[in-house]
Amino acid sequence: MTHRWDRMDETIGRVEDALVVTFLGFMIFIAFLQIILRNVFSTGLDWGDSLLRNLVLWIGFIGATLATKEGKHINIDVLSRWLPPVGKNVVTLVIHLFSFLVCCALTYATLKFIRNEVQMGQNTFLDIPAWIPEMILPMTFSLMTFRFGLRFFKSLFTMGKRDLPHDPEKET
Repeated sequence: MTHRWDRMDETIGRVEDALVVTFLGFMIFIAFLQIILRNVFSTGLDWGDSLLRNLVLWIGFIGATLATKEGKHINIDVLSRWLPPVGKNVVTLVIHLFSFLVCCALTYATLKFIRNEVQMGQNTFLDIPAWIPEMILPMTFSLMTFRFGLRFFKSLFTMGKRDLPHDPEKET
């Protein structure tokens, strides 16, 4: 069952990789275009700087989900150096559960934020409602919630399998 979730996570990861590359390329193009337009033609794209700020936000948050996927997120690992393997497994389980709960809370908070932004009706670049580019917040926090939940259940199941006594009769 977990295998299916892993494949889905890998597929999402490939989409995230493609988005980061695409957005970064587009960002470089728009920034270069802005420089040329300002220095050569004394003009520029009115919406260019706002678009670039939003793309930085999107790339940063997508990067955070990729770091979560690869296990390269911020991690303070002082206690587990002195713990036995079972203790390390328990600490890992608690960390994944805590991260899952924090990301759940942040997903909920960003959804409330988006709801407020919709009610305020402000617009951003190209007269796009401000809440549309801000949707990256709940999307990425919900994805991180999924990934930490997946890690929690993987840790729980692998810890349970390791702790069970070996019964050779059940294998035949």
